[in-house]
Amino acid sequence: MRGLRALDKAEITPALVTRLVARQFPQWADLVVSRVEQDGWDNTTFRLGTTMSVRLPSGKMYVSQVDKEHRWLPVLRKCLPLPIPEPLARGEPDLGFPHPWSVYRWIEGETATGGNIDDLERFAGDLAAFLAALHRCDATGGPGAGKHSHGRGGPVSSWDGQIRYALDHLSGGIDTVGATEVWEAAVGAGWERPPVWVHGDVAGTNLLVRGARLSAVIDFGCCATGDPACDTVIAWTFFSGESRDAFKPQLPVDEATWARGRGWALWKALFELLADLSDPGHAERAAIRQGWRFGPHQIVDTLIAEHRSAL
Repeated sequence: MRGLRALDKAEITPALVTRLVARQFPQWADLVVSRVEQDGWDNTTFRLGTTMSVRLPSGKMYVSQVDKEHRWLPVLRKCLPLPIPEPLARGEPDLGFPHPWSVYRWIEGETATGGNIDDLERFAGDLAAFLAALHRCDATGGPGAGKHSHGRGGPVSSWDGQIRYALDHLSGGIDTVGATEVWEAAVGAGWERPPVWVHGDVAGTNLLVRGARLSAVIDFGCCATGDPACDTVIAWTFFSGESRDAFKPQLPVDEATWARGRGWALWKALFELLADLSDPGHAERAAIRQGWRFGPHQIVDTLIAEHRSAL
């Protein structure tokens, strides 16, 4: 629809969503629209009544995820052991909102924090089993890595320029020699196998917990088919010690994939540390927003230590 300007995330309000729903899906017009406790970055999400949610792209770069999720989530649901989002309806640009949007079935649960999990090793095993099942789903015809997945599923080497820039500017603040070793090992460990389905953003904020157990996995906006290394990042952002030891053996990937995964985790940590230089406190806030249990400095140190121990 021409003439609709981009909206700031703050302008995507319950009032706007209420009007959109009433206009396009009048059968749900009497349902209350409310904000969710913890919102995402790529999309703004609201609860619709008690059994549904509304998810609206927060920018043009996230629009392609709408049709991707409507096309592929029903396919993936059939081969996964836990609930994932279920699209119910697709909304159109309207009332000043310039993008298509979605209505989903609501999935009960709290986002994983570590504090609401009574057995982190068991949780790690459950997540590894889910990811292993995802990586076994038939990838035929699935969307390859690209802008829609923000590179997830593609080669970690795509971020080489950003990594080199970050290392130059973070010198003195981190062990840049060790970080360079981690990065060069990741780039040197290529992926030469058939593509598999990847979630693309496996983090605490996208894992739901009920009864202290992993109960669902949400937000497949970055999903794609390709290299599964990006799905290993949670091994260093959320797990540690015995829980990491429980996670890794149950995810059937080779050592080269773990090396590339360390590269993905390094990229994410350095990206936040670089932003912290101009916006002190950013890294800590980003870690909370992304559901990390550890800060970027600790993640970098862990990656370096693990890389060297693997030599």
